[in-house]
Amino acid sequence: MMQDLVIHGAYIAFAIGVLMTFGLILTWVERKQAAVMSDRIGANRAYLRIPFTNIKLVWWGLFHGIADGVKMLLKEDFKPRTYDWYAYMVAPWVVFTPVLLVFAVIPFGGMLDPGRLFPSLAEWFGGRTYPMQIARLDAGLLMVFAFGGMTIIGAMLAGWSSSNKFALLGALRAGSQMISYELVMGLTVLGLILIYGTVDLFDIVSQQTGRVGGLPAWGIVFQPFAATLFLAAAIAENKRIPFDLPEAESELISGYFTEYSAMKMGLFMFAEFIEIAIIAALFTTLFLGGPNLPYMSDAGFAFPGGYEIRMSHGAVVATQVIVFLGKVALLCSFQILIRWSLPRFRYDQ
Repeated sequence: MMQDLVIHGAYIAFAIGVLMTFGLILTWVERKQAAVMSDRIGANRAYLRIPFTNIKLVWWGLFHGIADGVKMLLKEDFKPRTYDWYAYMVAPWVVFTPVLLVFAVIPFGGMLDPGRLFPSLAEWFGGRTYPMQIARLDAGLLMVFAFGGMTIIGAMLAGWSSSNKFALLGALRAGSQMISYELVMGLTVLGLILIYGTVDLFDIVSQQTGRVGGLPAWGIVFQPFAATLFLAAAIAENKRIPFDLPEAESELISGYFTEYSAMKMGLFMFAEFIEIAIIAALFTTLFLGGPNLPYMSDAGFAFPGGYEIRMSHGAVVATQVIVFLGKVALLCSFQILIRWSLPRFRYDQ
C-alpha cells in the first residue's frame, strides 16, 4: 500500500539521517571529550569564514568532522601490490552495511497514528497505525545478532585480503574477540527473553512502561548484572579500548585495515562511530525502556495521586523520539568516557 511505503520511507530516511549525524558528531565528541578529560583545548582549528569578513566560525571545533570527511574523499586510494582485489573491495562494505541494518529492528518511539498527526490525511490513512520501527519482526532480537555477526566476516576479509602480516594478525584477533563476545552478548539477553517472553523488540519496549515498586519496569532493574555485561561485551564487539586489540596501533599499526586508505579506511572508521550509537540504541531498548519515561503513556503523563498531564498525539510522538535520542546520546558519551578512562589490555591478558 502507498500509505505503508510513505511511512516506512520516512522511517528509513529518519534512521539514516540519525545514524549519519551521530557518526559525524561522535568524531567531534571523541576529540572534545578526550580533551576535556585530559585538560586540553581539543579540536578548534577547522573553521568557516563568513565571506568578505574576517569573522571565523569555529564553533568548538565542530567543523573538524566535515574536514575529515572531505579529506577522506579527496585522499589518494593506495592499494597493496599483491592482494585479493575482490575481498579487499568488499570488506569495508561488509563491515559498514550490517551496522546500518541493525537499526531497522530497533523501535525509536511508540505507535504512530498518521491520521491524528495530520488530520487532513486521516481519510487517506484510514485509521492505520504504525509502530515507530522500520521493520517489526517477531525475531527482531535474533536479527540483531544475525546482522551483527556479519561484521566479523568483513574484518576477517579485510585482514586476509591485504597480504600484510600485521593486517592478518589484526584479523585473527578480531575474529577470535568478536566471536567470543558475541556469545557473551547472547547470554546476557537470555534473562530478558525469559522475563518478557518474546524476542520482538517492540514488545520488549512495551512491557517496560509499567513500574516495579517505586522503580520503572526497565530491563536494568530486573537484570542489572546482565546490563553491565552486555555493555562491556558490546564495547568489545566494537573493538574499542580497553578491547582494541584487533587494531592495537602500537603493535599492529591499525590492525586488519592497515592497508586501507582514503574513503575505504573512512568506512571502517565511520562504521565504528555509528556502532557506538547502535550499541547505545540497543542498550536503551533492552535495558532503559526505549523511548519511555516513567508514568508516560500514549495519552500523556499519569502521576500517582491522580495528577495527569494530557498531551496531544504529536506531542507524545515528539517526546518519545527526543527521549530515545537523548538516552542514546548519553550512552554514547558514556562509552567515550570509558574509552578515555581505561588503558588497553595487553594481548596475553
